[in-house]
Amino acid sequence: MPQARIVGIAGSLRKGSYNRALLRAAIECAPEGMTLEELPIDDVPLYNADIDIDGSRPVAVERLKERIRAADGVLLVSPEYSHGVPGVLKNALDWASRKGNGKGSPMAGKPVGIIGASTGGSGTMRGQEQLKLVVAGMLMALFPHGGVVVPRAGDRFDDQLRLSDDKTREFLGKYLDGLLGWVRRFE
Repeated sequence: MPQARIVGIAGSLRKGSYNRALLRAAIECAPEGMTLEELPIDDVPLYNADIDIDGSRPVAVERLKERIRAADGVLLVSPEYSHGVPGVLKNALDWASRKGNGKGSPMAGKPVGIIGASTGGSGTMRGQEQLKLVVAGMLMALFPHGGVVVPRAGDRFDDQLRLSDDKTREFLGKYLDGLLGWVRRFE
């Protein structure tokens, strides 16, 4: 069976982001049969329908859409800002969800998982709930799992932002195993 190709999108631009660190940990914990690669969104401009036209889209947007289209699934790794989805992630998803170049939305029907980390006690639960509404609106196939919520991230990552909590790493690995099974249903 070929490798399932998953793109991971971190919803934070901060270099010291726990969510970027969680994505790196997910890449390390990816099960056999899964290739997980980061898809950066730091160069995706604010959505503007005036330039969302074939031949006029920014290169970063075309790259985003094509990498998602070529992937077998998507892993969204998101912090929670003001009890919601960070604007930078929502913006990238808005661009990615649009049709273009004679093709449908690269998001429609694409399997997706959601995880996140936060320094707070409730992790990213509220933000993940909002993100679930967003992916449902894009007709993505949401992995039917509660997700991975990493509260008190400062206690679970070391000074080099490596996931050092064994129980969290084990749970993340099991989640990724399940996500792989979910993605395989859509191949």
